[in-house]
Amino acid sequence: MNTEIRGPLRGRAPVPLSVLDPVVVGSGSTAARALRGGVTLARTAERRGYHRFWVTEHHSVPGVATSCPALILAHLAAHTWRIRLGSGGVMLPNHAPLVVAEQFGTLEALAPGRIDLGVGRAPGADLPTATALRRTDPLLERAEDYPRQVGELIRFLDDDFPEGHPLAGVHAVPGPVQSRVPGGVPASGRPPVWLLGSGGTGAQLAAALGLPFAFAHHIAPAATVAVLDLYRRAFRPSAVLDRPYAMVSVLAFAAAEETEARRHALTGAHTMMRIRSSRPPGLVPDPGDCERCELTPTQKEFVDGCLADTVCGTPQDVRAGLDELVDRTGAQELMIVSPAHSLPARIRSYELIADAYGLAGSAVEQRPGDRDRAEGDVLVQMESARQLGKLPL
Repeated sequence: MNTEIRGPLRGRAPVPLSVLDPVVVGSGSTAARALRGGVTLARTAERRGYHRFWVTEHHSVPGVATSCPALILAHLAAHTWRIRLGSGGVMLPNHAPLVVAEQFGTLEALAPGRIDLGVGRAPGADLPTATALRRTDPLLERAEDYPRQVGELIRFLDDDFPEGHPLAGVHAVPGPVQSRVPGGVPASGRPPVWLLGSGGTGAQLAAALGLPFAFAHHIAPAATVAVLDLYRRAFRPSAVLDRPYAMVSVLAFAAAEETEARRHALTGAHTMMRIRSSRPPGLVPDPGDCERCELTPTQKEFVDGCLADTVCGTPQDVRAGLDELVDRTGAQELMIVSPAHSLPARIRSYELIADAYGLAGSAVEQRPGDRDRAEGDVLVQMESARQLGKLPL
């Protein structure tokens, strides 16, 4: 399964580059537009040589439209050809492991060999929302619950509960059981499992199970080096990986001018500030609203800290910042997050980063109907430009 995890190097990038999309719903827009924009962004990432395109899971946050990652991934699979698609991630305590195995078994059947299953333990929501999702008090969860859930999920994906186990007769369908019953034929396999985290718990579990690990540098940048070191030191080789594989997510935004890049990065910083405060977060604000917003000293400190941890500026500035992050952390893959208000500006940012690294201008062959879909992408971009600030593509 190593070949499904370790991405190829392209252009002059030191490691594979991927995209994490929170499907931003900006002020003046709708979830429908944001989801259409996600298709355009995924197709752009595929065309420009990015390795993966993952979507997040959040709940009760008006500014993002990713409460149902599996549904979004099914839609993206129908509109892309080769790029790997995945969850960054499914917050496993919110879901029964059997349901997750069924959902991602279905995705694997729809897009064989292209699906990644990233799982995490955070709720992707505040405490009341987590309680509503789980129908239990999250504060009562035990330390061993998450490793047990991960173990069950992997067993369901492999259909290999040992004889005598209470779940031995339960099968995730689609899944391996279908190749073992009379008349069954071998299927394409199952999605590789990634563990996500912003601290040591996920790193230690990924290391113990010999799984790839995705660290949320964009959430906990100060902990990145220490947590990745913990993962590498504790790693045990497995049938999945013979050595550690660490991916790091990073806030990054490129524009022709440094000031323009910083304006767009400012919207992500303000959104994070609102999510972490007690007031309703609302939709993602546009740069003008952010610039006019009066902040308390505490809020300003938070926003300035977010901007300091964002790699933004001209394409060459961003390339230098990403190269430095790879050197400092030893990351074997970077997943770029650009939660700006404007879809055209986000698309342009990913294109400029691809240009800075000399990534492929066209990573896929054209298929019948691709020209129609490409024209549809342009229409979405034009609509986004009209609705979200009239920015040039």
